[in-house]
Amino acid sequence: MQESLNSFTEMHKQLLVEKMSESVNRLEAPSVIKESMLYSLEAGGKRIRPLLLFATIAAFGQETKKGLNTAAALEMVHTYSLIHDDLPSMDDDDLRRGKPTNHKVFGEAYAVLAGDALLTYSFQLIADTDSNHASPEVKLALIQEFSKAAGAEGMVGGQVADIAGEEKQLSLPELEYIHINKTGKLLAFSVIAGAILSGADEERKKSLTEFATHLGLAFQIRDDILDLEGSEEMIGKRVGSDEVNKKSTYPSLLTMAGAKKALEEHTNLAKEKLAETGLDTFFLGEITDMLAVRDH
Repeated sequence: MQESLNSFTEMHKQLLVEKMSESVNRLEAPSVIKESMLYSLEAGGKRIRPLLLFATIAAFGQETKKGLNTAAALEMVHTYSLIHDDLPSMDDDDLRRGKPTNHKVFGEAYAVLAGDALLTYSFQLIADTDSNHASPEVKLALIQEFSKAAGAEGMVGGQVADIAGEEKQLSLPELEYIHINKTGKLLAFSVIAGAILSGADEERKKSLTEFATHLGLAFQIRDDILDLEGSEEMIGKRVGSDEVNKKSTYPSLLTMAGAKKALEEHTNLAKEKLAETGLDTFFLGEITDMLAVRDH
């Protein structure tokens, strides 16, 4: 009998939170920085990136716990990006997941340093993966892909383009560049990492990468829609902030109806790429459907 996505999610979320908490608590570091790191790590959230990693390993029929260190690393980098995103010099947000943002609780200096600490610690966690779960060659491949996805060729580069694009009318290719890099490449790494840990061949890696690219775009389009149609109570942060910051979005470029059509198209393309793998992609398919209709 097929395990449900809910039970798969709850089990892996619990494993992830325990791993992150244990990893931060064992650091020989000032207590305030550990508190700041844990404040944002334990704030909840969808944990989409770790779940995609676990679901990819499951698609290969392998033990998902082999991805636990990499999953924790992924969530740490995602969390660092949110802490820095919320700073006054960036998006200047007071709420994240329904709670005061990190800099509102710990001050700007500690928030910046907590983000720095999470980023650097993430690579140590991958390097510390048990040798029974990943060879030195696999760890090196993970770190190389992770660095590209999180850095200037990925998330950071996308964030720079996003800032540069404020108060400008962007073209659709310019907007897609921002989102493929700012959001999509870390999402894609989640899937690629699962494939690397599972010993996937190049053909399957290619199909899974294309799946993740379409999924990342669908994810961002849904975000843009929720920024206009969602509620602050459900989303846990300000709504309408894209309009306030005069950012180009999919609804502003395509109309709301066009954005919803693009969401459907990228979701369908993602599922087509999954089918190409010939794997048991039940959980990856369920996550794809869930992201397309999420309300937060």
